[in-house]
Amino acid sequence: MTTISAPAVLAGRVSGQASARELVLPDSASGIRWFEHDYPMPMARWNHHPEYELHLIREGTGKLLVGDHVGRFDAGHVALIGPNLPHDWISDLAPGQRIANRDAVLQFDGPRLRQGFALFPEMEELDGLFDSASRGIEFTGATALAAAQGIEGVGRTTGLERLGQLFALFAILARAPESDRVYLAGPLFATGAGAEFDVVVRYVLDNIDGEVRMGEAARIAGMSETKFSRAFKGMSGHNFVDFVRKLRVAQACRLLRQTDIPVSSICFDVGFGNLSNFNRQFRAETGTSPRSYRRDTDGTDTRACS
Repeated sequence: MTTISAPAVLAGRVSGQASARELVLPDSASGIRWFEHDYPMPMARWNHHPEYELHLIREGTGKLLVGDHVGRFDAGHVALIGPNLPHDWISDLAPGQRIANRDAVLQFDGPRLRQGFALFPEMEELDGLFDSASRGIEFTGATALAAAQGIEGVGRTTGLERLGQLFALFAILARAPESDRVYLAGPLFATGAGAEFDVVVRYVLDNIDGEVRMGEAARIAGMSETKFSRAFKGMSGHNFVDFVRKLRVAQACRLLRQTDIPVSSICFDVGFGNLSNFNRQFRAETGTSPRSYRRDTDGTDTRACS
């Protein structure tokens, strides 16, 4: 398979708009794509795609963004990302620093793989794993160590040997104890959350740099505002305004860590109307100011925006 990345916006600066769509072209010779890449590079950005992605960070520390979740990662981090779930890994780097082969990545077509369930009942063990990946799963402990070795093993093999390595890796992930799993994005990103909320989440993500109205979200969901407000709170655990704020702040976290765009510009890039409100909402969500957040490069800040 070949990955085609959209050109970087403004000569490498990342805007506050919705995540870029990464196009993964099918490869008739393989059911999966395995590759490694340096950081930074154009393809390592806030993006989404319909394929599942299993991601290993080999070196470094930094910020992890998955859906509405912002957390941290360390070397050995392993995560399974579901279809069309926006994601990004932003390393803590000094100016001009580069990490060679930071990432080892597996991408695969879920529906294509699920076709095997009808032929091989043993594969049904993967059903729950694939469904849970819709929110993104970070694997920890012994599972992460074994999975990291499995990802590297897939990269060293081809043909039937690669297929054997892949299913051994899937077995490790599918049988991981709950104590070795961290679910990342919020409940609205979960499979089965409801088609009406799928389109609402997409509406918010697509307009995060502009105007987002609950009335329009309710219309898209086919509900009155009162019913929508009640249903949204029951599904997500947040009211709609809080959900939008969390996503705006998550976008701001990404831009503060990944670009040198002025704070005053980021404020408007992520949809806040004025700087004082942006500073207030950012502090309420993260416990610190945008400028202090940007200055924090020592890797010791473990606060999250989710």
